Amino acid sequence: MDKKKILEDGLLEQYLLGELSDEQEILIQKVLKEDADLRSIFEGLEEEFEKIAFENAILPPDSVKKALRKAIETSGENTKVRDISGPKKNDTFNYGRLAVAASFAAIFALSSFWFYNRWQTAEDNLKALQEQTIALQDRLSNLEQTFEVTNERYQTINNRNVIPLLLKGNTIFPESRAVAYVNHATKIVMVNSQGLPPLEEDKTYQMWADVDGVMINMGLLPADRDLIPLKYIDRAESFNITIEPAGGNDHPTVENLISNVLL
Repeated sequence: MDKKKILEDGLLEQYLLGELSDEQEILIQKVLKEDADLRSIFEGLEEEFEKIAFENAILPPDSVKKALRKAIETSGENTKVRDISGPKKNDTFNYGRLAVAASFAAIFALSSFWFYNRWQTAEDNLKALQEQTIALQDRLSNLEQTFEVTNERYQTINNRNVIPLLLKGNTIFPESRAVAYVNHATKIVMVNSQGLPPLEEDKTYQMWADVDGVMINMGLLPADRDLIPLKYIDRAESFNITIEPAGGNDHPTVENLISNVLL
């Protein structure tokens, strides 16, 4: 085989890395035995490749090495060894080629296993981060909606046409307080019930409008709430708060009247 062609085609490098066919390997081995210059060049390539391999090797954790060593020992008993005819152990160039190839293989196996674990961990972390981001976006969206509703209600009660009415407690709940905001122009009623005492779970507050002596339901009034929208009733003469069974009543329980205010 022509020496110039061997060098130009990079056959020595391919031989070193085990990329040649069996026929080409035999020819290169023969040439290396016969040509001292090529053998010298090849030995230099061996040293350079070994240097590159170890300089760029990434040292994985000890746990990776132990796992790989255990796998090799476990499978070693069943490994078949093929007898390859060719130069003996005293052929330094063949031994060096195998040593470099083995070094590359070991480094690649350890590094690949380590990088795979790191990639798997990074993927899990990314998934968790994405889930947290979605949860935060949902919370932010809910906060924005709550802010918009609250801001709208505050703008409603701050309108110049709004009349605030204080509903003081009677002898049943003397410390009770509630504030109703009425806008007759836009027919809106908002009630702040933060001053109402808490009730048992089977009880609730309910608000009524008195129209010509008839009590008309305006809606339920949960305790300790800020700006609850209730039904506006035309020609109402007074607002009244009673204590009713949970879920409300279709008519007021007069003996449980705790507060009222004239309009």
